[in-house]
Amino acid sequence: MTSTLFRTKKVEQSILDTEEPEHALKKSLSALDLTVFGVGVIIGTGIFVLTGTVAKDNAGPATALAFVAAGVACALAALCYAEFASTVPVAGSAYTFSYASLGELPAWIIGWDLVLEFALGTAVVAVGWSGYIQSLLENAGWTMPVALGSREGADAFGFDILAAALVLVLTGILVVGMKLSARITSVVVAIKVTVVLVVIIAGAFLINGDNYDPFIPEEKPVPAGSSLDSPLIQLMFGWAPSNFGVMGIFTAASVVFFAFIGFDVVATAAEETKNPQRDMPRGILGSLVICTTLYVLVSIVVTGMQHYSELSVDAPLADAFKATGHPWFAGFISFGAAVGLTTVCMILLLGQTRVFFAMSRDGLLPRFFSHVHPRFKTPHRPTILLGVIIAVLAGFTPLTELAALVNIGTLFAFVVVAVGVIILRKQRPDLPRSFRTPWVPVIPILSVCASLWLMINLPAETWVRFGIWMAAGFLVYFLYGRTHSRLATGEEAKAENTP
Repeated sequence: MTSTLFRTKKVEQSILDTEEPEHALKKSLSALDLTVFGVGVIIGTGIFVLTGTVAKDNAGPATALAFVAAGVACALAALCYAEFASTVPVAGSAYTFSYASLGELPAWIIGWDLVLEFALGTAVVAVGWSGYIQSLLENAGWTMPVALGSREGADAFGFDILAAALVLVLTGILVVGMKLSARITSVVVAIKVTVVLVVIIAGAFLINGDNYDPFIPEEKPVPAGSSLDSPLIQLMFGWAPSNFGVMGIFTAASVVFFAFIGFDVVATAAEETKNPQRDMPRGILGSLVICTTLYVLVSIVVTGMQHYSELSVDAPLADAFKATGHPWFAGFISFGAAVGLTTVCMILLLGQTRVFFAMSRDGLLPRFFSHVHPRFKTPHRPTILLGVIIAVLAGFTPLTELAALVNIGTLFAFVVVAVGVIILRKQRPDLPRSFRTPWVPVIPILSVCASLWLMINLPAETWVRFGIWMAAGFLVYFLYGRTHSRLATGEEAKAENTP
């Protein structure tokens, strides 16, 4: 039984599956499209919100160093993703990579994990987008009915119609085709990046050098009961995270890391890329470098405009401009945030549908969902199914506490991919690799350590919820996936031996 749980799918067969007419996705994306996708999904609420939170509570002006540390941790994972995505250019990202290196059960676990990560991520972002739109409408004198707007404060029935509508509209766009999605994303990302650049340039003229003193505030312990006061940290390392000081920078890095979530979604589009061997590494690494640079510059500007102890937690950039006598920037920044979240939601939904599609094509989920649209060549069935489910989820369910599951799911995927690079290098040294992760196994090991370190900074409740979801995944696999996979039925072997 152990041999069946860890049976691997050959890379050559994975690539061959992408050529089956009824299961083949249309190749239409370039390196620029992939970079835009990456920037589109990474730059979201993190750059508009987390900067103030960690500056005020954890790192002060040294928040810029926290973004650098988090960027380095992501870069280690990105190097591993780049090698896999260029070597195995198949939809599914970490799921497909795991199937080729670790085996079927680990692949199922990571695929199940990614389905949760992207679903909750899409719903959470849609709710955040709805909040920004409602704020803009209120500034214009229009107020949404409580029952159809934010669920906060609703006495009885409440449905966030804006969040649900956004998900359904984006679902329709993804069904029509990747090129249309890429064009819309390009326009929206251009607007979003312009807003960020305006904030950086305008804010640079409002910096007061005294606000950088001290650059690294004196260290203070995290208060008991804080979300960062994780029992796992004390259990494994014997110490608790700190506010401020040098350790405060690393504590802040574990928070701002979540502003980088999304570059791994680029890998899910490998099968729809014209030249994945060349363009996937460019798209993954390029988007990460661009976003890290913007994050560092924004944090430097906002902590220079207003003293870190006075920064707002909810809207630090907008309130910093208000404090310096430029209140009109608040609406401008809210507009940029609302526009930016549109692409975040779209690309997270894109990533989930591709993982679901890949799992169904392998037989681990019903094969009904592995057929592409005859005209658009997109996985329309899982896109519609998941779009409707997430729309309902975003409309009805308060997801604030569940949002941390997105973070632990992403970090878990990082660990699996890094380990997979080491194993596949040893098992298949003959595979052509257009991009090779440097210094293997050092870089993958460092990536695993960095991801695990960030994972243990998460609250214990998040680990419990993650464990419950994983237990449900094991149940589904043993009741359905193990006996229906193409490897179990022998379909892969037949296809491989067919001339």
